[in-house]
Amino acid sequence: MIQVLLVDDHAVVREGYRRFLERDQRIQVVGEAADAAQACKLAASLEPNVVVMDIALPGGSGLEAMRRMLLHEPKLRVLIFSMHGETIFVSRALQGGARGYITKASAPEVLVTAVYAIAQGERYLSEDVAAQAPSADRLPATGVEALTAREFEVLHRLARGESVKDIGEKLGLSEKTVANHQSVIREKLGVKNGAQLARLAAELGLAP
Repeated sequence: MIQVLLVDDHAVVREGYRRFLERDQRIQVVGEAADAAQACKLAASLEPNVVVMDIALPGGSGLEAMRRMLLHEPKLRVLIFSMHGETIFVSRALQGGARGYITKASAPEVLVTAVYAIAQGERYLSEDVAAQAPSADRLPATGVEALTAREFEVLHRLARGESVKDIGEKLGLSEKTVANHQSVIREKLGVKNGAQLARLAAELGLAP
């Protein structure tokens, strides 16, 4: 029996995942989480075999949550299930320790196949991800590889047009902390202003 923890901030979406996964007698959904903090707590207490997790979560990204989970349990297998299929997201996820990555554009059957594959120790990419990100194990040489998971989350939100204040409220950080992250991001990426940062983010596929 493969025990699965579902992590997504939409209850209706989680319910759909649960129903579909549990049609397979090999899979049992042992818990659900709606945000990064709850996901980490349940991963530690429930000790699932596989965590199916979105990237965009309240209070922090799925990539940051995955990092914390793997520090606690290095053998945990994480499957990222996201609307983002761009190379930059896939690269960050795989380099961060994800064993699989599928997009929400995938057929429902792909989710079951992916869960079973990574539970068996394999790596799994959905066809659309594999086609769009043939070199997903390597980040473009832009300096993004030097960003922490938190910095990458802030960069992604800045690229979507969120203000420093909004980012702070959503991530539970002070405006000063977010502004400091912004300064570090610019330094690591070698950009001098917001316009250059926005242009680079667009080139990386981070902008909407």
